[in-house]
Amino acid sequence: MANLRKIKKIRKSMPTVEGAGVHLKRAFGFRHVPELDPFLLFDEFHSKKPEDYSMGFPWHPHRGIETITYVLQGEIRHEDSLGNSGIIRSGELQWMTTGSGIIHQEMPHGDEKGDLWVFQLWANLPASLKMIEPQYREIKSSRVPELIMEKGLKVRIICGDVNGVEGPVREIATDPEYLDITVPAEEKFFHITTPGYTVFAYVIEGSGHFDREKDPCAFEVEGERYIHPAGDCTIGPETLVLYGDGDSIEVTAGDKGVRFLLISGKPIGEPVAWYGPIVMNTKEELRAAFEEYRQGVFTGSTG
Repeated sequence: MANLRKIKKIRKSMPTVEGAGVHLKRAFGFRHVPELDPFLLFDEFHSKKPEDYSMGFPWHPHRGIETITYVLQGEIRHEDSLGNSGIIRSGELQWMTTGSGIIHQEMPHGDEKGDLWVFQLWANLPASLKMIEPQYREIKSSRVPELIMEKGLKVRIICGDVNGVEGPVREIATDPEYLDITVPAEEKFFHITTPGYTVFAYVIEGSGHFDREKDPCAFEVEGERYIHPAGDCTIGPETLVLYGDGDSIEVTAGDKGVRFLLISGKPIGEPVAWYGPIVMNTKEELRAAFEEYRQGVFTGSTG
């Protein structure tokens, strides 16, 4: 019998401003380490107002992490110090292993209506891989398989394996899974997960029950906890569900269906030294990285 994961924590994403003035919602970040190991940060950019995002993220460095950018609406124009450049459009993603260092910029643009909807995830790298050669992957929508399952369930497989179908992003150190799942109204979605791995869901649209028991559950908002009444643990957009351990999950969609991202990965279990866009294992490594950047000898530097 399956050992279903139960909800460990539910967190509403909170408004913040990053880059040169991009308004976004952050589901987790610096102060939540190591709770979601190997993941470090998860942001949602969703606006119909260009003034919320047009200033973008000008040139900045990264070292020691992977950044995963998934676009639903609009586009992200990317350039980096390795000579990569391109436009990530609706349904596409960028998976960037920064390794020893990349300097890049990301400039968002809305669609013809001005709509922008983008998700960005940061995943940590183990100490043994923090200084590897950087790698840049740009994944077109046509390369992301979409399964149409029983009762109208849909799963886009960015990374991982569903029913023997594998996503285009492979050979990642933390063995991640990244799925975009749509469940029709009042239908159920069951999925096997790896015991010991960190697993979370982030609701995009609609609502649903993410725990079969539908127990009372506590939402965390800026450190404060709010309790839902018994039997009414329905979870809607801009909300992160962190699961406890187990070998599977079950989600029941609400009366309008639910769409969510399901992400998992193998914890690294190493010390985290983090400042801004650079994540290492020690403060000494952090200082060395920023000193290299100041001197213009940071790996991948254009200076």
